[in-house]
Amino acid sequence: MYGLYSFFLLMGFLLYAPGYFIQMKIRKKESLFLKERLGIKLPAAKPGAPSLWIHAVSVGEVLSLRRLVSELRTKHPSWPIYFSTLTNSGYNVAKQALSGVAEIFFVPLDFGRVVRRFFSVLRPQLFVLAESEFWPHLLRQARRSCRSVILVNGRMSRRSYRKYRRWRSLVRPVLGNIDYFLVQTELDRERLEGIGIPAQRIEVAGNLKAEVCLPEVSVEERHNLRTAFGLSPEKKVIIAGSTHRGEETLILKAFAGAREIRPDLAVVIAPRHPERSPEVEKAAVELGLRVMRRTQVESDKPWDVLILDTIGELTKFYALADLAFVGGSLIPHGGQNLLEPAFYGKPLCFGKHMENFAALADDFVNSGAARIILGPEELEDVFLMKDERALEEMGRRAKDLLLSLQGATARTLQVIESRIAKGGD
Repeated sequence: MYGLYSFFLLMGFLLYAPGYFIQMKIRKKESLFLKERLGIKLPAAKPGAPSLWIHAVSVGEVLSLRRLVSELRTKHPSWPIYFSTLTNSGYNVAKQALSGVAEIFFVPLDFGRVVRRFFSVLRPQLFVLAESEFWPHLLRQARRSCRSVILVNGRMSRRSYRKYRRWRSLVRPVLGNIDYFLVQTELDRERLEGIGIPAQRIEVAGNLKAEVCLPEVSVEERHNLRTAFGLSPEKKVIIAGSTHRGEETLILKAFAGAREIRPDLAVVIAPRHPERSPEVEKAAVELGLRVMRRTQVESDKPWDVLILDTIGELTKFYALADLAFVGGSLIPHGGQNLLEPAFYGKPLCFGKHMENFAALADDFVNSGAARIILGPEELEDVFLMKDERALEEMGRRAKDLLLSLQGATARTLQVIESRIAKGGD
C-alpha cells in the first residue's frame, strides 16, 4: 500500500508543484520553504532529555495547542518541544504565539525518505498530532521511531467518516500507527470505532479550543481600537469571521438591507483566505457600500465594510463586536471555530452547515448561546439586532458555556506525561 501511495504522491507532486510554485512564489510572493519541506535544511536537534514532536495543520490548530505547549514548558522545562505546521500562516502564527519551543518548522513532504531524515535528526520520544492530520509515511515512521504516537483534540467530520468507512481497509493501517486517540466528542469516538479503531484506544477528553488562550481586551483598548478605525461610540459592529467564497455576497446583501433600516451598522469581513480580499471588495462596491481594507486604514475615512486582509487579527476584532457571524457555515464547508467570539462573550450566529463542529454548535444553540441561520433570508433580520438585551444574554451564555467545556488540556497533559514515563505501554 505504501509503495502505491508513494508513487501517486510523487506523480501528484511533479504535476502540481510547478503551478503551485507559480501561484505562491510569483503571484503571492510567498516562500515555499522547499528546502525545509524536503529535508535539505533540517531543524536543529537538542539531544538529552525526553523530547516531543507536536504537529498542527494551520492557525486554528496552532492556537488550540498554545495552552498545552505552555503547560508542558512550565512543568517540564527540560523537555525540548519540536513544533511543525503545514501552512505558511500556521508557521507565522506559531512563531508569534509559541514561546520556549526548541524549533518551529514545516512538516516534511510525505515521502518516506524525507520523513525518515527528520525523525533520525530530531529523535523524539513522543509524536503528538492535532485533530485529523493523517499522513501515512509520517505516522508510519513516527510509530517506528517514537515511544508513543498520540492524536490530541481529535475529530472526524461526517464527510471524513463516510470517506474513511468506504476506504477503511486502506485507512485502518494508517490510523493503526496511532496508539492513543484523545477526541473531542462521543460522536468522534463512535466514528473512529466505526472504521475499526479499538474502543480501549479512544478517550473523549473534550475540546482544546475551549481553553484557547486569547488576550483579554480592556474597555480602554476597545475604545482605542474603535477610534483607530473611525468607529463612533454609537456604531454597532458585526464581525463575519473566516468567511468563504459564496458567503460574502450573501452577508453583504443582508448587511446592505439591514443598513437601510439601521444606518448605525458596520461590518468587518475576515475572509478565511485573505488573498481573496479583492473579490470581496468588488462585491461590496457593486452593492454601493463604502469599503476599506485593514492594510489601508485611514481613521478619518468613512466606511461601511472593513475587509480584514491580514492574518492573526481576527480575535482582536471579535473583542469589539456587537454580533459575530461564524463563517464556512452558509455553504457546505462545515463551519469554522465558534469558540473565539464566545471567549469574549459575544452573541453568535452561524449557518446550518456546521458539520465540522456539529456537537459544539448544537450545544450552543440548545443553550441559547447562539442562533442558527437556516437560510440567507434570515441574515438581514439577525443583523438588525432588534433585541439588544437578548443579544447581551446570548453573549453571556456563550461565555458561560465555553467555561463549562474546559478541562481538555489537563487530561491531555496527563496522557502525554504518562506515555513518556511508561514508553507508550
